[in-house]
Amino acid sequence: MKYPLLPKSLFEKNRKRFTEKMESGSIAIFHSNYLYSWNGDAFYRFKQNSDFFWLCGIDQSDSVLVLFPDCPVEEYRECLFLTETSPRIEIWEGHKYTKEEATETSGISNVFWNDNYINNLRSIINMADNIYLPLNENDRYSFQSPYKNLDFANQLRELFPLHNYKRAGSILQRLRSMKTEQEIEIMQKAVSISKKGWERILKFVKPGVWEHEIEAELIHEFIRNRANGFSFDPIIASGESACVLHYIENNRQVKDGDLILVDTGVDYGNYASDMTRCLPANGKFSARQKDVYNAVLRVMRESTKLLRPGTFLMEYHEVVGEMMTKELMDLKLISKSDVEKQDPKWPAYKKYFMHGTSHFLGIDVHDSGMRYEPMEAGMVFTCEPGIYIKEEAIGVRIENDILITKDGYVDFMDEVNMPIEVEEIEDLMNR
Repeated sequence: MKYPLLPKSLFEKNRKRFTEKMESGSIAIFHSNYLYSWNGDAFYRFKQNSDFFWLCGIDQSDSVLVLFPDCPVEEYRECLFLTETSPRIEIWEGHKYTKEEATETSGISNVFWNDNYINNLRSIINMADNIYLPLNENDRYSFQSPYKNLDFANQLRELFPLHNYKRAGSILQRLRSMKTEQEIEIMQKAVSISKKGWERILKFVKPGVWEHEIEAELIHEFIRNRANGFSFDPIIASGESACVLHYIENNRQVKDGDLILVDTGVDYGNYASDMTRCLPANGKFSARQKDVYNAVLRVMRESTKLLRPGTFLMEYHEVVGEMMTKELMDLKLISKSDVEKQDPKWPAYKKYFMHGTSHFLGIDVHDSGMRYEPMEAGMVFTCEPGIYIKEEAIGVRIENDILITKDGYVDFMDEVNMPIEVEEIEDLMNR
């Protein structure tokens, strides 16, 4: 890992928050993610399971966390199982956690090697009435992808068919959405690195550069500031490519007059930032680009004010749609007649603004959270309205990261003075 060691108290608090929600007489078992094969003897870069990391901070494959607060055997009330290193592993794969390092990272004093760990746990599991297991309960999850937690759940149900099985996910969805002060600090660090990347490309971009060169400038700045890298595949979209919502090819040469949409994020300490900005290739917005950009910025600023305790995400999206309708009418993109005749299930504004405005943010870019429950202080959301006019080769999206507080909100991007106004962008590009 590139990032400095995070405070173990963060994970100690998270485990306490989780175990307090468990029923008595219960054990919970969590696994790290698989190390996935790429081709031949190569593997994809390892990315830790988010629930596992949230609970213990261990950033290594083949790791197991067991929580059993009522266990009669004290050493199994909270324990880790890790890969035992060897001289051969050290030579070929590098350093692995020692037991002492695992304790320093997680705050868990009972650390064991994971060879044949399930047999070691057999008698312990039989002392429990209930077994909590996590599955991927994100409602955007694609069932085409196999993963360790699902495979283990199937394996365990064969070995222990008479236990009561409980969903850890229903607890974690709510807990993970409520950020602690320490988590907020880590996310603010990710945002501060995002700002450095944004200011770097404002000095770099000019007609003739390639989208992938802009991507390279960003990853250089992120990694030099100890980020793991991007929190998702970056979108560097010039011209009409900006009207493709998940454009990731980044293979087009930027032309004079293009407006460039940059949607990227920093993975710092396994927590994500998520930022979208737009900049003119030649350092000067055209009159039309400026009008569209400022329309989106107005909606973003007004939408942010609605991110407060008690707001329901789905109702919020409808209100933002009404704001966007007015802006699109002012831009002559839709008419009063279009609005009057619109299908309520697909309003007229959806032709130019077809996605949602906000999503949960945390360890994952699309983080855990209950979308049909009211917002609460401590939650972090993106705010990212957009307008996409393919026939004019203009795509604008502006995205900030917003912490909900008991009195309103804190905009992480504003806190670090990240440039966002047209004049700021043009000034920095033309210095």
